[in-house]
This record gives sequence, C-alpha cells and structure tokens, in this order.
Amino acid sequence: MADPERDAFSLFLPEGVLDWFTVVSSTKTAGTLRIVFEEKNIPPVTEEIRGCHVESKGFKEITVDDFPVRGRKTVLIFRRRYWKVEGKDLLLKRDIQLTWEGTQLEKEFAAFLKV
Repeated sequence: MADPERDAFSLFLPEGVLDWFTVVSSTKTAGTLRIVFEEKNIPPVTEEIRGCHVESKGFKEITVDDFPVRGRKTVLIFRRRYWKVEGKDLLLKRDIQLTWEGTQLEKEFAAFLKV
C-alpha cells in the first residue's frame, strides 16, 4: 500500500535512502537543516556466510552536504551499520554510494556543482 508521506519525503532525499535507512532525528536552525539517518539492521548476507550468526556491532557516521532546502544548508548524517559474522574475522557493510567520490557531497548535488 502506498505511503504518501514517505513518497513525498523521498522526493527531497537521494534516491533509495529510505530503502536502507530510517530517519532518527532532524533539527532546523536559521541556517541549517540537519537530518540523521540510521541504517536498517538488514545484514548483507552472501552465500559464503548464509546460516552463520550475524550481529550488528555499531555504526560509523558519514556527513554529507546536499541541496539547500528552503534557503537552509542541508546536512545529512548517515549512521552506517557494521555487522560481525560469528566465528570469522569479517566485518560486513552494505555497499551504498552516498557521496561523489573524493567529496562529502551527495552524488546529484556534486554533479549539479560539477565538482
């Protein structure tokens, strides 16, 4: 069933963000809009580790500048999740490209600026 609020909100975010992340907080000041996302606890299981116990082991934050919204600088904070595979010296993370390579700019914003 369609979710009009989610659909509308997704129009202002990089494509696919709401598939892999949930919004955990947002703040607005006179000059900045800040939205914090947390990666969903869905480990990227491969055939090699299928059937193994996989446990979330924490987050690494990535700060990304995006298109301004309503005259405010927009900062997106992504809390990227890492998982540990039981019995292996292996940390898993999902390969989600959030920024233009070599920048802290969202991909479409960087292309717009021609970085």
